[in-house]
Amino acid sequence: MLQSTLSEDNELYFYTIKYKLFEESLCKAEMRYLFNNVPDNKFFFSKHYITPSRSAFIKQCISIIYKASSLDKLVEQILHNNLSYEDFKVCYISIDDTSIPFEERRRIEYVIGYNVNGFADVHNPEVLLGVTKIQDMWIFGELENNNSAWKEHNNKPYSYCNALDVRLARSLVNIAASNDLNSKLVDPCCGIGTVVIEALSMGLNIKGYELNKCIAENANKNLEFFNYEAVIENKDMHTLTERFDCAIVDLPYGLFSATTLSDQLSIMKTTRRLADRAIFVTLEDMEAHIKDCGFTLVDKFSASKGFFKRIINICA
Repeated sequence: MLQSTLSEDNELYFYTIKYKLFEESLCKAEMRYLFNNVPDNKFFFSKHYITPSRSAFIKQCISIIYKASSLDKLVEQILHNNLSYEDFKVCYISIDDTSIPFEERRRIEYVIGYNVNGFADVHNPEVLLGVTKIQDMWIFGELENNNSAWKEHNNKPYSYCNALDVRLARSLVNIAASNDLNSKLVDPCCGIGTVVIEALSMGLNIKGYELNKCIAENANKNLEFFNYEAVIENKDMHTLTERFDCAIVDLPYGLFSATTLSDQLSIMKTTRRLADRAIFVTLEDMEAHIKDCGFTLVDKFSASKGFFKRIINICA
């Protein structure tokens, strides 16, 4: 199966992913919507390019230049094409840290680097080159690492203990937009702005609305802290008339303010009016209610944060 995948000319990119056990369902759901594929391993090939830093789970991406059955044949291709880079560094990508000893990985990096024309700079490289071996196949290409800049969003000045985790919020945005970076997104109950921040950091078109004036003000202060435009309005979502491609709704749970089932149903019904698709985050199984509000449940899985177990409902 792997060999046939590698032999297809349209498989241009190699990705590695990393997740904790309790994040597996979330990660695989995100990969399904980004790549139309659910990986069986913590690596996979794809014809789709996604910058690794867009996801909290993608570690690395190799834009494949050469594939070969041996390291020697990989070097032959490099020499034959007179491959040249300036200020480059070669990195061996470990799929399994125990598969190839450290010394051997360094030797492989040296062999590749020695045969690439140009100046190697291991301390401040302009270009990273990646090499790895998957079963009996060697691959080589330009390497891009996840810069993890999104982690800084954990340090926003205003936050609440029940707010969505940054990693979860980022995945929800990726699931909502998929490969359409021109999607119009909305978070109609945006709270402190976690989802909005993640969408803006990806350059996506999103608007946020928050009923509580104080929370809305703090949410915009969070946006300003990260130099994003203040796109959150203190407005009741039920008064909105604009139409969106997808809504991301962390349904109020009633943990810190009174919320009834009637309120939740009202939010879902209005969301049906506002958006073609929706992602509802709930604490309880509300599948029947979601369907009663006119949605078709496309996908459902759970995500955990501490003692909270949230249910992610993807609807059309």
